[in-house]
Amino acid sequence: MHERSSVGDLTNQLRRELDRYSLGGKLPSSRALVERFRVSPVTVSRALAQLAAEGLVVTRPGAGAFRARPRPEGAAVGDTSWQEVALSADGAAELVPRSVDASGVLVSLAAPAAGVIEFNGGYLHPSLQPERAMAAALSRAGRRPGAWGRPPVEGLPELREWFARSIGGPGGGVTAAEVLVTSGGQSALTTALRALAPPGAPVLVESPTYPGMLAIARAAGLRPVPVPVDADGVRPSLLADAFRATGARVFVCQPLFQNPTGAVLAPERRGEVLRIARAAGAFVVEDDFVRRLVHEDAAELPRPLAADDPDGVVVHVGSLTKATSPSFRVSALAARGPVLERLRAIQVVDTFFVPRPLQEAALELVGSPAWPRHLRTLSAELKARRDTMTAALRLGLPELALPHIPSGGYHLWLRLPDGADEVALVAAALRAGVAITPGRPYFSAEPPAGHVRLSFAAVAGTGEIAEGVRRLRTACDEVLPSKTVRRGPPPAANLPA
Repeated sequence: MHERSSVGDLTNQLRRELDRYSLGGKLPSSRALVERFRVSPVTVSRALAQLAAEGLVVTRPGAGAFRARPRPEGAAVGDTSWQEVALSADGAAELVPRSVDASGVLVSLAAPAAGVIEFNGGYLHPSLQPERAMAAALSRAGRRPGAWGRPPVEGLPELREWFARSIGGPGGGVTAAEVLVTSGGQSALTTALRALAPPGAPVLVESPTYPGMLAIARAAGLRPVPVPVDADGVRPSLLADAFRATGARVFVCQPLFQNPTGAVLAPERRGEVLRIARAAGAFVVEDDFVRRLVHEDAAELPRPLAADDPDGVVVHVGSLTKATSPSFRVSALAARGPVLERLRAIQVVDTFFVPRPLQEAALELVGSPAWPRHLRTLSAELKARRDTMTAALRLGLPELALPHIPSGGYHLWLRLPDGADEVALVAAALRAGVAITPGRPYFSAEPPAGHVRLSFAAVAGTGEIAEGVRRLRTACDEVLPSKTVRRGPPPAANLPA
């Protein structure tokens, strides 16, 4: 049985049995629970921890677990309504309100209910994560001399050097001195946007784009301005128009396997994007979030934009998280020139540094023979899952347009038929037992059509993908127009339209 479901089952059983014990009474020992329910000691420990978090039991080291006494009732209920005034009183003076809508991020972070197939996940299923290799790396890291001491605020020199090589290549296009180790890609993007643009400023973004980045921009008081993406990435002519119209000094892009379209910035556009930004006196924030999630059949990957940028136009964000685990939050910011000191200062103020044991574990992991083996296995598995989902969609849901099949990343971007209600479809899918991601949060302005994003990495395997598409067929039958006139899938040059 899956560990998560075992913990839930044991927690529910122990919760039902609590009435057997007097208040303050001792529960059976962990060993007795292991033998009775035939589960692992870890499962017992986690179940008791859950009950303790709910206030139902109290655990005492060396003594065991006891039924908790009820907390005194009648505590005063506070009045927090004053906060509505306090939080909005200065809103009139803000060019862009800094209220935060995290719904687009929470969709991919929330754990689905039992029995729901997770087509909305943003991370690898546990079966795809290198759990043994990470555990071994963390164990070795913890024994390193000084592993629990304070690291350099910029990050461990050896880890910065590894990131520099992975970004700039063997030619040394990026040096360790130009790299900061950060706590996950989201944190790195937050630091970059705060460093590069003042509140109220416009920031150019791809359309559609990652909702978490839009949330970061709005939380910082920035104004996202969309620049359309097609099958070859951002359109340079429209990018130049947007710089001229807005005076923006920042453009955020994902040149490799863009989220959500899966597009790769075409070779002839790479230099053009940098030239346009340089002429505008602007920075390009390169979010290189899934470089290590390349599929087995992909062509040779293009180098990061930062590798071919001697003028310091690019601020690069790279991460280990997507290829490992949502809790393995180690990433890097790379930049050259005076901006690097500003990035460093903001990161130090916000987080001090990334915990040294995690940095040491990252070094152990990427330096082990298990790391390239994991990436090869992951590459083959992602291709198999992508192919399974693509075939199932074409056979079972031909009315959902799939204009582009990516050779990297973990998701597909589908256009709904004209007149389809995106919100209704997402709700119907959940009733049918499959969670999907709505397309609306990926647009900073009005979307040209309804879309959904389907992830194939967060599910248990290809069998679950096939079942999820079957459930989605049920949802489509419920809410899509019975006689939809489709104008045909958008051509490759207008992928998100």
